[in-house]
Amino acid sequence: MTEHEAPAFPMARPPGCPLDPPAEYGRMRAEAPVAPAILPDGSRAWLISRYADVRAVLRDPRVSADLRKPGFPIISAAERTLVDAGFHPGFIRTDPPEHGQLRRMVSADFSIRRVKALQPAIQRLVDELLDRIVTGPKPVDLVTELALPVPSTVICWLLGVPVADIGKFNEWTRAVVDADTTPEQTQEANAAILGYFDELIAVKQREPADDIVSRLVRQHEAGKLTRPDVITTSMLLLMAGHETTANMISLGVLTLLQHPEQAAALRENADLAARAVEELLRYLSISEFATTRVATEDLEVGGRLIRAGDGIVALTPSANRDATAFPDPDTVDIHRRSRQHVAFGFGPHQCVGQSLARAELQVVFPALLRRIPTLRLAVPAEELRYKLDEGIFGLLSLPVTWD
Repeated sequence: MTEHEAPAFPMARPPGCPLDPPAEYGRMRAEAPVAPAILPDGSRAWLISRYADVRAVLRDPRVSADLRKPGFPIISAAERTLVDAGFHPGFIRTDPPEHGQLRRMVSADFSIRRVKALQPAIQRLVDELLDRIVTGPKPVDLVTELALPVPSTVICWLLGVPVADIGKFNEWTRAVVDADTTPEQTQEANAAILGYFDELIAVKQREPADDIVSRLVRQHEAGKLTRPDVITTSMLLLMAGHETTANMISLGVLTLLQHPEQAAALRENADLAARAVEELLRYLSISEFATTRVATEDLEVGGRLIRAGDGIVALTPSANRDATAFPDPDTVDIHRRSRQHVAFGFGPHQCVGQSLARAELQVVFPALLRRIPTLRLAVPAEELRYKLDEGIFGLLSLPVTWD
């Protein structure tokens, strides 16, 4: 990559339409689908913008997800803090065979069968939260009263974390992912989470239960995991298990409110829930930089040679707006068959918790629209505040009211 051909990385979403990815992505797909760019920290990486190329890169064994490798493009401030502090990155950011060994230890807890068994409990939780919302004062912030409590509570059930501790975790997680948090504050929050799980491991050693942390502890006692592996895996599952889904709930509700004909169709036909969720996942693509990689061997992508050691950013929000894969991609259509989107990534590192996220979203959206059919924004849309610089796109708050 030469200096003159590497523009700055286009990270900003359009201020007038923040639900859309940067407009530059569309131009890149048309003119430079594999393009060099300068990242915010001054390093360089290849930006992959077309759907077919993104999928090809994410399943290529010559491409690594291990952020400890030289040349890996670290965009997230939270990941930079973890690397600088010497923390183990967890299975999400490791390669085979380590990745598969760690992933298999938790994948059964997120299987379709396990998630299906959880659905009645998820429905009860959502109904209880909606009961509280409709009987309380108006307006209400859906982020704090619905979007955060649903996935936070469910991941705590699975991990074996006391639900009473959710408030602490939400506070720590905000500090970790918030772009305005100083490196010292991020490291302090990471240390608090790690310390909490260190203490929880001791509890599970004395009193094992039917939960993920207890099973990881047994793997540690059998010599198959180190104690740091147990801690970082638990921490990553907690953070990934609620932050992304919480953002999808709030942004999904906003999208439906801005497309009332789509909301009405879902309200009248709950059987559309699965398709609606897939379309919203495709349209919003909130995990913007989870698919960063580094080449471990030379490879060709889209006619460009990527050298070993070059960083790669697979732009899933761009891939999910590629008209070759999704006709009229900038239109929300909950009747569309969108299951082939890459919002959860693709290949061996595809999100382990995707079945759980889908189940939670399929419960929340229809239940909210049926329970509060006159739901609307309580402030002008232009006053909403977004998380625009955190690697996971979302809303800071979503004030709503109803008749």
